[in-house]
Amino acid sequence: MSFPRYPEYKDSGIEWLGEVPEHWEVKRLRFVAQLNPSKSEAAKLDRETEVSFLPMEAVGDDGSLNLDRTRSIGDVETGYTYFREGDVTIAKITPCFENGKGAVMRGLLEGVGFGTTELIVARPLPSETTSDYLHWLFISTTFRKRGEASMYGAGGQKRVPDDFVRNFEIAFPAIQEQQTIAAFLDRETAKIDELIAEQQRLIELLKEKRQAVISHAVTKGLNPDAPMKDSGIAWLGEVPAHWEVRKLNSFSTKITNGYVGPTRDILVEDGVPYAQATHIKGGKILFDGAYFVTREWSEAHAKSILSLGDVLIVQTGAGTGDIGLVSENEIGFNCHALIIVSVDNTVMYGEFLAALLQSTYGRETLSSIQTGAMHPHLNCGEVKFIILPVPPIEEQTLIVHQISSCISQYDSLTEEAIKAIDLLKERRTTLISAAVTGKIDVRGFCA
Repeated sequence: MSFPRYPEYKDSGIEWLGEVPEHWEVKRLRFVAQLNPSKSEAAKLDRETEVSFLPMEAVGDDGSLNLDRTRSIGDVETGYTYFREGDVTIAKITPCFENGKGAVMRGLLEGVGFGTTELIVARPLPSETTSDYLHWLFISTTFRKRGEASMYGAGGQKRVPDDFVRNFEIAFPAIQEQQTIAAFLDRETAKIDELIAEQQRLIELLKEKRQAVISHAVTKGLNPDAPMKDSGIAWLGEVPAHWEVRKLNSFSTKITNGYVGPTRDILVEDGVPYAQATHIKGGKILFDGAYFVTREWSEAHAKSILSLGDVLIVQTGAGTGDIGLVSENEIGFNCHALIIVSVDNTVMYGEFLAALLQSTYGRETLSSIQTGAMHPHLNCGEVKFIILPVPPIEEQTLIVHQISSCISQYDSLTEEAIKAIDLLKERRTTLISAAVTGKIDVRGFCA
């Protein structure tokens, strides 16, 4: 849907803002809101009074609040930021500011809250602006991009100065029109958010379908009428009667691990690509060019040089158990903290093993032998004894082909859904900025 412009515009006098509706008035934020009000307002409350407490993680990027935490005023009146019902907050530290973290403070216990010192608090002056409108202004790219440019500090400690917010200059309509714009944005962004949610649900459904296709094909085969037999493994169940069930080390030619020591001192700017756990995604190796080692170092650690068809298993960390398959593009790479499995191609293809280990059965099997709850880890000595179904080699070819065809379709649909989400998010962002800068006239759309 396209929206009309206002009938008449005037020059705002602000270069980046350009023209604004004729009846809007340019003001600095300090004239429409009180910044960081004094916590002395809470002095009348007993020090034992429980009030809402919001660390940074309790403030959502989407304007939501988690109000589960409370503290007594005596515990938080020193060293924390104060706000009350109806105040509008903005996170000032990177990357929270850029991500739009901030909210209208509503539902506070006793109408009072304290939270992280990384919040800037703006209290709307009732005659000038409203909490909802101010919040929409704060999450607009119009405001955020200029705030980002004003940040000071280095690295992960960059912050937006309070003075940027205090002196930010923009045009404001009258209160009633602000309320109309806020209501319009509430309604239209809710529609967009629901469309985004639908696409996200589609992506999850496609992911489930993808997993189901892989799992059924590699454990039950492609022929629904094939005679079945008990595999002897509880969570594997029946497999086709003509399949074998074997330990991995009975048909592997190599099970080893890449270098597991510290990497900082061995990396160079150019040389042999050095694959790490972060490069293993969706059964593939997606090398980003970030890590290299010298050819001499790689040759000295030849056991972890990758060959075509090798199957990689993430050995430790958050991605433990993730699977990657070495294609022609990764031949000769070396690797770090990955288990490398080479198989006898007369018994099992690497492509089939990779699919099998990505199946529900494969994931559960690897999970069952992980050690360490807080920092999961897989050992080569355990991996080599996992039991796997082994179809005839010719059947593996058919299964891999069928899986590849189905996955390609699901991945294509997933990519379309991701593109749709990106477009919807872009539309949402554009709509907010257009509304709060007067580039569109929404007054006729809120009946």
